[in-house]
Amino acid sequence: MISWPWNELTLSQGSHKLVPQAPMPAAQNAGRTDQFHAVAAGFLGWTLDAFDFFVVVFLFDSLAAQFHVRKEDIIATVSWTLLMRPVGAVIFGLLTDRYGRRIPLIANVIFFSVVELLCGFAPNYAVFLVLRILYGIGMGGEWGVGTSLVMEACSSRWRGVLSGILQNGYAVGYLLAAVAYRFAFPAWGWRPMFWLGGIPALLAFYISAKVPESEAWRHHRAPSTGALLQAVAEQWKLCLYLLLLMTFMMFLSHGTQDLYPDFLQSQHHAGVAIASYIVILGNIGAVLGGIIFGQLSNAVGRRLSLIGALLLSFAVIPLWAFGSSLKLLAVGAFLMQVGVQGAWGIIPAHLSELSHDSTRGLVPGLAYQLGIVLAARTPVAEHNLSNRVGYNWALAGFEIFTIVVLAIAVAFGPERRGRSFVERAPVESPVSA
Repeated sequence: MISWPWNELTLSQGSHKLVPQAPMPAAQNAGRTDQFHAVAAGFLGWTLDAFDFFVVVFLFDSLAAQFHVRKEDIIATVSWTLLMRPVGAVIFGLLTDRYGRRIPLIANVIFFSVVELLCGFAPNYAVFLVLRILYGIGMGGEWGVGTSLVMEACSSRWRGVLSGILQNGYAVGYLLAAVAYRFAFPAWGWRPMFWLGGIPALLAFYISAKVPESEAWRHHRAPSTGALLQAVAEQWKLCLYLLLLMTFMMFLSHGTQDLYPDFLQSQHHAGVAIASYIVILGNIGAVLGGIIFGQLSNAVGRRLSLIGALLLSFAVIPLWAFGSSLKLLAVGAFLMQVGVQGAWGIIPAHLSELSHDSTRGLVPGLAYQLGIVLAARTPVAEHNLSNRVGYNWALAGFEIFTIVVLAIAVAFGPERRGRSFVERAPVESPVSA
């Protein structure tokens, strides 16, 4: 019989080894079914949130024509969405750590679903822009809420693989948006694309009916918002480290993904179909990498697994950026994303374990969203660099620098693999091994 991650004994890591914790009270043992529902809710929330975000990416030309504005104006709405994500991380992160995981997640899902639905009724560009700004708040809040719920619901033994699965929700959401564009847009036009984005609101009923509240949150709930903010201030060194880590993680992913289709078409004269197939192959590698390295991190540690994934990406740069044929480039794209998303698959578990118990909803989510803001101009930087050194070296040079800095930051950073989320951990989180 296959052993699933639900309802395992929690382990925590001391300075040298994993040791079993004292048995949890019966009230803490939610059961396999309840834990499955928590993981499903977190994964679906992030998947559907990503779907709602990527819908706009496929509709730049259609929306510009509909609202009689430049294509650049529609692209600017994506930038505004990204800029508002840290605001959502703060709002929903505070609510999550103060009032529990379930209710803020329900509120978040309803919020971003309703805003997405209203986008399909936007009469002009001004209204559409305001709605996309509001959507950024919803999108920014989901990751921190969902991650804290999932990581606290599962045992430490399965955090790694479930961390990889959870993070893969972003890629699955992108894929669903592409499928909707392929089938819904030709038949119904652009407005139903956003109306489909209202469907995730139904997830709120599922969460309300099936998902239990986090017992870890019940144990470590901050008595007031002031106490919560004080806990954040006391781990300011960790917060700065996580911001550095997440900024370079964003450099890693966006630097290998955003311009690669254009690189294939302009540098290697690949057609749209061939470029799409190579990108799809890369996404398959991403899903595999997230799961493989996520699970590996449970066995050998978060930092060592992260560095291993980074080394894989570093090693395949010659194939990925300098391959002499489209077949070699396709192999490089696949292996590159195995490494990139392999590293990303460890992040939900790693950040959750590093954060103080009372700020697990706020600190990881805020670091994640601030990182994307700081790395938002990655494609612009790479494109400008390509005008000086060529497309191959622009992509390769940017990622070599990113991987080296990121590997050093991970190697000298902290790790608390397998720590208990129920037993209290020290507030101070020094940036050291």
